[in-house]
Parts: sequence; C-alpha cells; structure tokens
Amino acid sequence: MKFYFPDSQDLVSPTYDFINDEYSPYRVRQRDDVYAHQAVTPIPYDGILVSKAVVDGSMKGAGKYSAPQRERLYRLGVRNFFRLPDTCSTIGDCGAFNYIDEERPPYEVDEVLDFYGRCGFDAGISIDHIIFGYIPEESDAEPESAWVERQEISLELAEDFITATHAQGARFEPVGAAQGWGPDSYARSVAELQKMGYRRIALGGMVPLKSHEILACLRAIDEVRTPETGLHLLGINRVESMEQFARHGVTSFDSTSAFRQAFMDDRNNYHTATDSYTAIRVPQVDGNPALKRLILSGHVSQAEAIVAERSCLRALREFDQEETALEEVMSALATYEALVLGPKKKSYLEYYERTLSYAPWRTCPCALCKKHGIEIAIFRGSERNKRRGFHNLAVLEAKIRQLAFA
Repeated sequence: MKFYFPDSQDLVSPTYDFINDEYSPYRVRQRDDVYAHQAVTPIPYDGILVSKAVVDGSMKGAGKYSAPQRERLYRLGVRNFFRLPDTCSTIGDCGAFNYIDEERPPYEVDEVLDFYGRCGFDAGISIDHIIFGYIPEESDAEPESAWVERQEISLELAEDFITATHAQGARFEPVGAAQGWGPDSYARSVAELQKMGYRRIALGGMVPLKSHEILACLRAIDEVRTPETGLHLLGINRVESMEQFARHGVTSFDSTSAFRQAFMDDRNNYHTATDSYTAIRVPQVDGNPALKRLILSGHVSQAEAIVAERSCLRALREFDQEETALEEVMSALATYEALVLGPKKKSYLEYYERTLSYAPWRTCPCALCKKHGIEIAIFRGSERNKRRGFHNLAVLEAKIRQLAFA
C-alpha cells in the first residue's frame, strides 16, 4: 500500500527561532524552507500528489502558488522543484474539489496533458467531476440526474484523456478517474475505464463515505476488476481498514487528514502509534487574530496577555527539562486560558494535563521530536503546527509499514 501526500506548499523553516518566534532575516522561503520528506526520517510518504487547481488556480480563484513559484515548477519539473528523492513518485490531478459547484470541469484535456507533461509527473489522473451522494445497495432510491450527468462527463473526459496520451506519446502513466453514487455505479465506472485501456484507476468522491460503504463499493468493483488493475483511493485515510481495502485491489491512497489534524482538529493534534493527544494552545499575543480583537476591544489587557504568554512558554520549557512541576505549568496555562478565552468558552486544561503527564514527544523516535522537544506539542503558529503535522505523517507512515509486514 503506497501513501501519497497532497501538496499545498506546506514547508517549514529549518532556521526558525522558537525562543524569539522569528525567522532569519536572510530566509528565502522556497529556497531555504524544507518539505516533510526533507524534514523527517524516514520519508513519511511514498510520493506526492499535486493538483492543477492548487498550482494554476480554478473557478474559486488563485491557487496556492505565487507566479514565481508556478513558473519555477514548470521550468524545473515536479521532481526538482520539490527536491524529491528517487524513492518518491508523483501523481498529478485536476483538484476536482475546487470546481465542485460548476456544471462542467473548467479544464480541457490538452491543458491538463500539458500540465502533467511539462511538470514531468510519473502518473496523471483524468479530469473528473465529483459526485457527492451515496445510495446503499439495499435502497431502491434513484440517483439524481446531476449525478448521472457527472459520471458521464467523467467517463467522456477519461476516454478523451487516454486517447490523447497515446496520440501524443505521453511519458506519464494515465490513471482513470471513477465516480459513482453507490456500489453498482462505481463498478460501472471501473468497467468502462478498463475497456478504454486504463490499468490504474482512482476512485473519487468517497471522502464522505463510511468505511463499510467504501468496502461495499470495492466488493462490487471486484466483480468487474481485472487482476492487473490497481485502485487508488482519492482523499481517503482509514488506517484501520487499509488491510481490507488492499484485499480488494487498493494499492495506493492519498490524504492530508493526519497532517491537518495537527492544527485543525479540536483535540487529536499529536499522534502516536496507539493514541493521540491535544496540543497545548499558547496563542501569540501579536499574531493571533482572535486575541488581537480582544485586546483592541479592551476586553483583554495587552500587557497582562504578554506576561501570561511568556509565563506559559517558560513553564513549558522548564517542565520539558524537568525543572518545573506539572502543577506549576497547569497554573500558568490556566491563567492564560482564562485571560484569552473568558469564562464562557471551552477549557482544554484537562486535555493539556493528560498531554503533559504522558509527554509523548520524549519517547518519539522521529527526528523532529528529538530536535524540538516540547515545542512540537505547542499549538502556536505555523512553524510548530506544521512540524507537528509532519510528525503525524511519520506516525501514519509507520502504521502503514506495519500493515505491509503484518
């Protein structure tokens, strides 16, 4: 089972100063900052997935790349741009989530071929149109006409795509995108894509589905899938079900969930092989928008906030060096939380106490935890938060590796 990490230009600065919370004045982001595969050992994924919508933008506006970054990607190619090791492979896709509200995908086959070819991807996924709806096998419900139309659009574009790759002698592997609204419709998509000549098929639109629903679709696909056809799950990360998925022809998947949970999840921010912990929120007085609003409105004293913030950071670092008792750290955190959140907001103190009691970063083998210690468990700014996300990717990679040898 191979894991691909979708790119969204997530990098960290190796020279970031955690004590003063500032970057080097000589830092050049794209040149000096590093990706997860450069920051973590072993590399926490088998490859990366890059969407055209992220690079070039779509109907929702500009992508994540600046104009110079975009030009550099096209000039250098995906492998050199990302400074990828030989062991990492690459997949390009269109980023269908970015145009989900449109009647048709905004891209033409030729421009997608140009994107994949000029960037030098190992594989490229055909243009698809997401169907967000599910009808179980036992239901007599009829699909919405828009769902049927989107499936036909996806199949029509897939046929044009593979025909064009052969005609132009494309060097990347064409991957067919299958869309559906239930087991039978996904099986139909896979059958049609195989007839076109695809031997690698990406299943899209499954993100909202429960694991048992995905399995129902995979079982239906088994009835039509040829032995040489491998399946890729787009946007799916269900480690507990991956062994079952693999039995039904799934050979790869991509997901950002482990990374994003580091700073998007309410509680499960720091992952371990067997558990997850809440990161300790110490918002920056001068960098947190919500806190800045409280200060500007007069609800919070800036001077008090700065003192409380510094007290928290000092206590946490002393705790990590075993120079301060847990009770003293919790007292500092309680003071700052009361100041920032007020009496009506949810308290995280009991979760912080659990995190600090177990101190999972002390026993973590990943290079980031060994280097940064407790800093990686502090919820504060993108440099700490993304490093914690990179750590989560390393944990996910280890879990997948264990499955492979189980």
